[in-house]
Amino acid sequence: MTELDADVDVLRVFCGPDGGGGNVLGVVRDGTALPDVADRAALAAELGYSETVFLDDAARGTVDIHTPSVQLPFAGHPLVGLAWLLRTLGRPPRTLRPPAGEVAVGFEEDLTWVRGRAEWVPERRTERHASVAEVDALPAPPPGEGWLYAWAWQDEPAGVVRARAFPRRGDTIVEDEATGAAAMLLTHQLGRPLDIRQGTGSQILTRICPDGTIAVGGRVRRDTP
Repeated sequence: MTELDADVDVLRVFCGPDGGGGNVLGVVRDGTALPDVADRAALAAELGYSETVFLDDAARGTVDIHTPSVQLPFAGHPLVGLAWLLRTLGRPPRTLRPPAGEVAVGFEEDLTWVRGRAEWVPERRTERHASVAEVDALPAPPPGEGWLYAWAWQDEPAGVVRARAFPRRGDTIVEDEATGAAAMLLTHQLGRPLDIRQGTGSQILTRICPDGTIAVGGRVRRDTP
């Protein structure tokens, strides 16, 4: 199975206020066209994006998420991107269902929001640095093993964070431009809403909801060559 065998929408998720930045996402709207998990993994690896999401049941919002090397139970940037795309097609979802659980979806002007739980986030480590300059100076990737989310306060009273994300899992993604699940985990750890400036120009917004879920939101654009 090759990229040419699947209809893939390509988006940028968590774009900055000026429309720049954003993490590239592949969306296969008809997941039934590629039912085999091995074929999905091969397509995700061929595309080489941070994640590729497959919509298996449009009515229920059932989805399957793959990086170039692993299948994920939950991830923020694929769900935000898919929700935005379905809304542009006149089918705004209220709920999406990755393997981790039921994800509520909401829309506010140009922002798309999804809500999940910190315990759904695949294992990763957050590491606080003393300054934005320290975060910016990190090599890609830093020495070590395992998923790393490096961050520093850019404006602590305002809740603005500078962050960079390094999967360090041995595939093609050396640095993740914008990571909804990691933003959710950091929000849970700090216990406050955040405005995260990640990668080269991305923005992720977070909120803590009364039911214990954490909302992650941002802007989405279609990717242009």
